[in-house]
Amino acid sequence: MGAMSARTPSSSEAAEAAEAPHRAGFACFVGRPNAGKSTLTNALVGQKVAITSNRPQTTRHTVRGIVHRPEAQLILVDTPGLHKPRTLLGERLNDIVRATWSEVDVIGFCLPADQKLGPGDRFIAKELAAIKKTPKVAVVTKTDLVESRTLAEQLIAIDQLGKEIGLEWAEIVPVSAVGDQQIGLLADLLVPLLPVSPPLYPEGDLTDEPEMVMVAELIREAALEGVRDELPHSIAVVVEEMLPREDRPADKPLLDIHANVYIERPSQKGIIIGPKGKRLKEVGTKSRKHIEALLGTPVFLDLHVKVAKDWQRDPKQLRKLGF
Repeated sequence: MGAMSARTPSSSEAAEAAEAPHRAGFACFVGRPNAGKSTLTNALVGQKVAITSNRPQTTRHTVRGIVHRPEAQLILVDTPGLHKPRTLLGERLNDIVRATWSEVDVIGFCLPADQKLGPGDRFIAKELAAIKKTPKVAVVTKTDLVESRTLAEQLIAIDQLGKEIGLEWAEIVPVSAVGDQQIGLLADLLVPLLPVSPPLYPEGDLTDEPEMVMVAELIREAALEGVRDELPHSIAVVVEEMLPREDRPADKPLLDIHANVYIERPSQKGIIIGPKGKRLKEVGTKSRKHIEALLGTPVFLDLHVKVAKDWQRDPKQLRKLGF
């Protein structure tokens, strides 16, 4: 049934770990949209590298977060949630997911503790069962939202699901990314499933995602907050340029960032901009804080809202917006 509790390693185990070969490899978290995959990635890395939102389907790029340990390097690939596609964008996102699954060393299947297993979970579990060689870890997320009895029932249901469809779990681990419970234990369990390898990224790197993409994601995350239900998929952000401002003293640098927020219909423009531009201003203020924390420099953010008609269904527009 997999690991259930954290414990301190004994001194002999610590000595053994010191002699153990270094491991490095790729893990990806999969699951229904809004199963807590991005929040988990950020908790393991210890910094915000993946966009989080309480709306499903907000992750569009495979963001890699890198967890450095003395004995291992765990590279987390964050994929969009697998779902039944309704648009060309949806189909492309699903293709990204399946391609990623076939290339990683271990797969973590995220299942929220506060939701009973549903058809979406079964659909993903069957897809995972077809990938024979890669070890799968069931990660029960959001345990802070349920009582211990509900959690126990969920663990049993997940164990049962594996038996029903012939999917063998390497581990079943309950975690809470928000409450920081068992996050270290999850990393402890993923590391032995990685191949023996020297580090694949320099010490200190937290992600290999280009800075411009991460900046665009932070702006999109801020734009998603508090907008009406019809907008989450309709927003795309493209950073046009990031340039240090000239004629600034060395001790007072300023980075100029020009970005466009794209929506699909002219009627959505007002929702994003808000009365007297109030909403767009909030988006700018909020995202600028996160961007400055990410880049470690003061930023001047210039945002414009543009219409790219029905971009989710138009291959040419999708390419232009980076999909």
